[in-house]
Amino acid sequence: MANKILLEVVTPSRLLVSEEVELATAPGTDGVFGAMANHSPLLATLKIGEMHYLNEGNAVRIALSGGFCDVSNNRMTVLAESAELSTEIDVDRALKAKERAERRLQEAEARKGDIDLARAQAAFARALTRIHIAGH
Repeated sequence: MANKILLEVVTPSRLLVSEEVELATAPGTDGVFGAMANHSPLLATLKIGEMHYLNEGNAVRIALSGGFCDVSNNRMTVLAESAELSTEIDVDRALKAKERAERRLQEAEARKGDIDLARAQAAFARALTRIHIAGH
């Protein structure tokens, strides 16, 4: 595992990734951060956004919906609410989710409901992230 870090991306329903990688980046609530071999220990909260990693020069993109990340002892563990590889994303489903979220945003803004607005904004951000990572 010279010059590599073990990356594990786990959701409540599955282990999405478990491989040795050269570099992994994640969308932290305080900004995007990366980890490589021999990285200092780090514990971070994650927001909705793009994660990616490099393995043998190949970049792999992942849509994350928030969670937590622990980096220590040449291991990066991501506990995500949900995560999808770019190759797994159903673009039609993501586009429909974006449309629903846009309608909910308009309704929530009209009602001035803070909780509904926050949920609609999160749904919209998830949909946009999935569409972007799928390459559309």
